Amino acid sequence: MATEEPKYSVLEKEPPFEVRLYAPMIVAEVQVEGDLDEASSQGFRLIAGYIFGQNQVNEKIAMTAPVTVEDQAVKNAKIAMTAPVGIESKAGKWTVSFVMPAEYSMESIPKPINPLVQLRQIPAVKKAVISFTGFYSQQKVAVKTLELEQWMQVRNLQGSGAPNFARYNPPWTLPFMRRNEVMINLRD
Repeated sequence: MATEEPKYSVLEKEPPFEVRLYAPMIVAEVQVEGDLDEASSQGFRLIAGYIFGQNQVNEKIAMTAPVTVEDQAVKNAKIAMTAPVGIESKAGKWTVSFVMPAEYSMESIPKPINPLVQLRQIPAVKKAVISFTGFYSQQKVAVKTLELEQWMQVRNLQGSGAPNFARYNPPWTLPFMRRNEVMINLRD
């Protein structure tokens, strides 16, 4: 059975780059600290607890992909998107999020018991994306972020907000079959 992913349409494609228009979605997110790997692991566990039944109605929620990680230091720094922006967090603060299944609305989705897990509605958004395979590291994500920013600059695409790193596969997936992406929201 396939894992649900956020709905989007591809507006432009030049592998490994795409411009996508995402439909509105709900995310469950947590703020965590550490390096990219520690934050990703800790955030995953907290949100997994929520979707596996730690919510007000004790309901299991289907797993979706991707798991995204956003660097809060970059998000809050108001850095011009034309400058290279790395994923390394000087403050060590990250937002880890899961997209919730499309069947839910903010009114119908079970509310988390853990106050660290927050639900948020995200409106339709256009994103520039670079895809890559293999294992990830903070350095590899930073390199892919720079490649995406350079591609955006050549096309006069203006970013908005911090880059997001997205992982689509469970940890036991063979490296050459792993799907990873760096995404940057675009201004209209």
